Amino acid sequence: MPKLGDIRTRSTWTQLIEGQPQHLAIALLMAFGAGTLLSANSDAPRLLGLTSAGWGMISISFALLHQFIVAFVFRLQLHRNMMTRLFDDRDMKVWAAIFLPLLLMRPITVLMTGWADTVPITGYRPPEIILGIALMAVAIWAMHSVIVYFTFPRALGGDHFRDSYANMPLVNKGAFKYTSNAMYGVVFLGLWGIALLFGSWNALIIALFQHAYIWVHMYCTEAPDMARIYPPKPDIAKAGPDA
Repeated sequence: MPKLGDIRTRSTWTQLIEGQPQHLAIALLMAFGAGTLLSANSDAPRLLGLTSAGWGMISISFALLHQFIVAFVFRLQLHRNMMTRLFDDRDMKVWAAIFLPLLLMRPITVLMTGWADTVPITGYRPPEIILGIALMAVAIWAMHSVIVYFTFPRALGGDHFRDSYANMPLVNKGAFKYTSNAMYGVVFLGLWGIALLFGSWNALIIALFQHAYIWVHMYCTEAPDMARIYPPKPDIAKAGPDA
């Protein structure tokens, strides 16, 4: 497995921006699409001065800001060691101080969107509430798995900062026993749970946007990074004894 120093030594500008033009284009198209699906009414009730559609646009904006900052920091840290150069051994603490407030704004803005909304999803509240509770329970279980088994430093992108994280084995406990990406695949179901518990159309649109957009980040930013941090092992059987 190549050390982070080796990745930085071999880094090129093409690798630094790999996937980011696609990220930008898809993000803008998705944000526009989600915005047009929000139910907007100037006479709608307001929560802290904003309608449900207003909170929805705030949620979209924070999600975009969050993922663009993550892409920027991940790439520059992996390829140029930017955060460590700037903050030395405080690099991950500074990154956590930037990352966590933006992460918390995701469920908070979905909650505010749902709270202010008067447009129902189906109008059948008991099934929505039951499904919402189930999705919240699964999301909380997955988050517990992230904190206990995966650990929060790794979730912050520790493998972009330290060889010690990059050299850790894959996690196969808790939610990770059933999926290799419990954070994106399962934890984000909690946003759907919030929308269903409120019975909010706008919150459901925002949950859909946020869950789909995190996968754009996965494939455009993290997948190229992971291919360099965790390259596939050579197949000795195929390579033959003289390889």
